[in-house]
Amino acid sequence: MVKRFLKNEQAFTLIEMMIVLLIITILVLIAIPNVTKHSKSIDEKGCGAYVKMVEGQIQAYKMDEKKTPSLADLTSKDYLPETPVCPDGSSLEIDAEGKVKVAKAGG
Repeated sequence: MVKRFLKNEQAFTLIEMMIVLLIITILVLIAIPNVTKHSKSIDEKGCGAYVKMVEGQIQAYKMDEKKTPSLADLTSKDYLPETPVCPDGSSLEIDAEGKVKVAKAGG
């Protein structure tokens, strides 16, 4: 009975495998443009989150030092590990009131 079962077992044919690969390729071609289309929105949200984190560090510095910091103050006293830059390459600036502003990349 076992021999009979193994005799009737069939594997995938080459055409079936090619059809599966074609379907996977079509799905990948549909998915990639949707992911890259949203990369700008992802960078903007990442930059917004980074700005909030820097604002939190500014508040911590103000509580510790009783003054509004510059970016150099934050990095020199280890409130920030490096000069803050958003994921899209935009740099950050701190105004006189301690508000963080995003300067566009390249300008």
